[in-house]
Amino acid sequence: MKSNTTIRAKISALGSGFPDNIVTNKDLEKFVDTSDQWISERTGIRERRRLLDGENNSDIGAKAALAALESAGKTAADIDLIIGCTNTPDRWMPSMAAMVQAKIGATEKCAAYDIVTACAGWLAGMQIANAFIRSGQYENILVVGSEALTRFVNWKDRGTCVLFGDGAGAALVTRASANEKSEIIDMRVRSDGRYGDILDMPGAGSRMPTSQTVIDGGLQYIHMNGQEIFKHAVRNMTSICEEILEAHRLTINDIDWFIPHQANIRIIDAVGKKLGAPTEKVALNVHKYGNTSTATIPTCFDEYAETGKIKRGDLVLMTSFGGGLTWAGGLVRW
Repeated sequence: MKSNTTIRAKISALGSGFPDNIVTNKDLEKFVDTSDQWISERTGIRERRRLLDGENNSDIGAKAALAALESAGKTAADIDLIIGCTNTPDRWMPSMAAMVQAKIGATEKCAAYDIVTACAGWLAGMQIANAFIRSGQYENILVVGSEALTRFVNWKDRGTCVLFGDGAGAALVTRASANEKSEIIDMRVRSDGRYGDILDMPGAGSRMPTSQTVIDGGLQYIHMNGQEIFKHAVRNMTSICEEILEAHRLTINDIDWFIPHQANIRIIDAVGKKLGAPTEKVALNVHKYGNTSTATIPTCFDEYAETGKIKRGDLVLMTSFGGGLTWAGGLVRW
């Protein structure tokens, strides 16, 4: 299909999906060598959601997708493409996106596939969706960031297990009409694979297939060098935001809301300070959900839009960082 550069893309609607099961810091004190004070002071996290036995990543992904469709007044039959953004699919195949497709009842005319770009996944998915809509190839795309991270943490590693939670966020990306302001203005993704080992899950892939040695060594779990991650995250999240602002001749003062990756309050504060973002313009929900990786930005965006804090027409700057190393930034007019 011939490209039509006059087509613009927008976020028509957002949706979220979380397990009902809440795990507080006080709950963690019962089986992890930690304390509510230690976690709160270092991370800003007070609770997170955890899937129960029998619940799966695709369940909350489908919940988020259906919420976005309902908000937009669309049905699953309207969807041309589902992009699943996840590091923790139900299984390696079929894709999480295909599982979501089946659970929401999207038809066979709908394509569905996953991308894996760690915590930057949802913004990477949005970059793809934006390009597809602008090309004219698709008209209605669901971008679903959904994670079951509590299934991949070592509960004996207090430095990582307290950080992560399960959750899902979805955006319906569609064409913007000629007379409306809502638009995806920019989506950018960067990577540096030289530093991949500082945040990874070393085992249970093709390099190190599941074995008793992998299990005994806890190599199927998330491993992270926290100090190095902090350094790279702050520098790269700040730089990609500055790059986007400069490209569009904007300053942070032109931005109505800043939504950073909800990984850790210290990272959020450091990036906000470097950008000069007023604290009252920084969207936060890390205290309620912890780090849900690909789901942090869409769920935070959804919450602030649903409560009326983010209003239609607002200029929203977003950024995320994760394993790979991969980082991303986005600018939208909501």
